[in-house]
Amino acid sequence: MKIIKNILSAITLTMLFVSCSSNNCPLDNYVSCNYYFYDYEGNAVTLADTLTVTTLLPGYKTQYTYSKLGYPTVTFERQDSTYIEDGYSEKIETVRKDTILINKLTNATHFQVPMSYFNNEDTLVFSYASIILSDTIKISHSSFPHVELPECGTYRFHNLKNATCTDRYIDRIKISNAKVNYEGNENIQIFFNATAE
Repeated sequence: MKIIKNILSAITLTMLFVSCSSNNCPLDNYVSCNYYFYDYEGNAVTLADTLTVTTLLPGYKTQYTYSKLGYPTVTFERQDSTYIEDGYSEKIETVRKDTILINKLTNATHFQVPMSYFNNEDTLVFSYASIILSDTIKISHSSFPHVELPECGTYRFHNLKNATCTDRYIDRIKISNAKVNYEGNENIQIFFNATAE
């Protein structure tokens, strides 16, 4: 009986220790690069256009597209024979592994996106609703592990090194804070041409 009491006491102390120390972990621990919008003179603006942001990833994947007259076209990353049995035509393509990070953002002053852990450069493509041409932003950076406390886990922080962009809708780009972490600070300033406001 004394052994059982000792074991229960040890378990209770362990639970108290773990519950006390886990309170020190940050609650807002989403690591993202924060992009803010400005006009060409440097005034903060709300972007009038609808913006979609895609990241270009290395490599390719197979994509299966099924179409049938009078029905919506559907696309999958795996083959689905039930569509062929239902009379759909199948088109198999090899496409890039690009990923949409922001889809149809409107009336925004900023956005935040995650950064690559293993690549030294992130490439973002800005597609606009009002013009056919898109802008490309390239951000070079280094990544490193960050441990607040052992029980909180490991995060990947980043240091921004350089930022370049095309000039269709964007006038210029500037790194305002090179440290990308979970504090939510502005990292990149995007200055748009007068027509984008």
